[in-house]
Amino acid sequence: MAQSNARPPGGWSPSQFPPPVDSADEFVGPITDPEDERIEVGVAIVGGGQAGLACAIRLLQLLEDDPELTEKLGEVPVAVVEKGKVAGAHQLSGAVMNPASIQELFPDAGADGGAVPWPNYGPVEGESVYFMLNSKRAVPLKPVPPPFRNHGNYVISLAELNRWLAEKAEELGAYILTETVGAKLLVEDGVVRGVRTGDKGRDKQGGEKSNFEPGSDVVARATVLAEGNWGHLTGAALKALDLAPPDPQVWALGVKEVWEVEKPLHKVIHTLGWPLRPQGKWKEFGGSWIYGMNREGETPKVSIGYVAGLDSADARLSVHDVLQQFKLHPLVKRILEGGKRVAWGAKAIPEGGYWAMPRLHAPGMVIAGDAAGMVNVPKLKGVHYAIKAGILAAETIYQQLKSGSTDFSAYERAVHDSEIGKDLWESRNMKQPFARGLVVGGAITNAMVVTKGRFPGGHWATHRDAEQPLELTDRPKRYPKPDGKYTFDKLSGVFLTGNATRDDAPSHIRIEKRVPREIAEAWSWMCPAGVYEIPEDAPEEGYVDLQVNPSNCVQCGAITAKGGRLTPPEGGDGPMYQVT
Repeated sequence: MAQSNARPPGGWSPSQFPPPVDSADEFVGPITDPEDERIEVGVAIVGGGQAGLACAIRLLQLLEDDPELTEKLGEVPVAVVEKGKVAGAHQLSGAVMNPASIQELFPDAGADGGAVPWPNYGPVEGESVYFMLNSKRAVPLKPVPPPFRNHGNYVISLAELNRWLAEKAEELGAYILTETVGAKLLVEDGVVRGVRTGDKGRDKQGGEKSNFEPGSDVVARATVLAEGNWGHLTGAALKALDLAPPDPQVWALGVKEVWEVEKPLHKVIHTLGWPLRPQGKWKEFGGSWIYGMNREGETPKVSIGYVAGLDSADARLSVHDVLQQFKLHPLVKRILEGGKRVAWGAKAIPEGGYWAMPRLHAPGMVIAGDAAGMVNVPKLKGVHYAIKAGILAAETIYQQLKSGSTDFSAYERAVHDSEIGKDLWESRNMKQPFARGLVVGGAITNAMVVTKGRFPGGHWATHRDAEQPLELTDRPKRYPKPDGKYTFDKLSGVFLTGNATRDDAPSHIRIEKRVPREIAEAWSWMCPAGVYEIPEDAPEEGYVDLQVNPSNCVQCGAITAKGGRLTPPEGGDGPMYQVT
């Protein structure tokens, strides 16, 4: 289609330049391997995060007492397909976790040396919330607003927790296929039959290298999509199997650092306001966290990060650079003083809530965790929902396979009847009001919190992030230059992730490369890993030819929200998160 250089009256939006991909056609298809070459498993779980691993663990707990069904499921009753080098390699969150679900999964779980001690940095000892007026001043909000109250919750590293969950799953008999991509959803006669894994050893043009290994069909009686924040197969399934929600999913991007510090921080801190702008015009919604990570025998650490919605109208909003700016505030600088940055990472966060949850099942398949948008935006919680969803998925699958059925609709009912459904219903309209600005949005949201979502009620619709028209501003003038002490550039962060994506691999990023300057700048500034570059000789107005550096990608998923399409790279590529 011919491109027009004329700027539309409202401005360019990324949705006007959709990626060259048809996910339902390309990523969904029938079984193709001969019967003797297929990998036959009982239950295939795509994603070695907390939802997928909780599902594997609970299913194997149930099968321990049911040798008859275990035998029917074959030599591999439960397989987990994980694209990272190890479980947890791609996992990142704040994170303060409600321990209820992990204690349900392991009734003997003890955070302080119980029968099943799970890894954490202790319970929340205290909390503060600040409204940042500007680069110098901060006002404490007292009492702490209800969504930020974390009494009884625990500070964790999600990457660490998932490595531990993988160990527990393997002890019970799970077969974890790491460095393995779920590339295609296998569907026959309307029933999901498993997944096809991705090829390995292709060159930049897609040709076969000397070490080429083709993917395999993993055929299962039940398939669980627990792919995390942006599910590759989940996205294809929503379209191909008609599972799409009433409203589109919307996203925020979180950029996180972990610092070793001289003085331990014995509380969790959240902030609102600066460096984001409060005016509704810019649609800047987000805030920060600072969590103490203290464990006996270890150097004290803090987790610090910033989250901002991906529906901003400013093409030059960069969450990575906003975080660097934020760290120079006196309140924050005092905490980091004398410290050293030891980890960095980034991840998109589903923020659409209740209205953006898809149908959670199809014949032979369920969707769990962040892939299904199970995040409570006002409370900044999703980890325990993912674990709970994994438990509910396992219990439904067990009961249905026992009766010989692939109808897993009971799972959806169980989710909506659980705290997941109840909490997301209460917070169903709490993100949307911030499109009117921080002050108005905050007032409406507080009314919703106090009334548990009853007022204002109704259905406040969400709109795709990529539909937001973009404007070029002078915002970069406010971003600090890297000093190597408090502030850092994007590529130094990518280095800290241990990113191991091959330079000569095919690109896993689908975008239109010739786009208006506003779109190119939005993708360039948005990306925390420096994947998208505008050539120095590109024109200041009109269309530019974007350069893409896929080997930098940390698979945060933001490009999918903002008009492109992230697909999985070769299995084992990407970051190797340790303490994020």
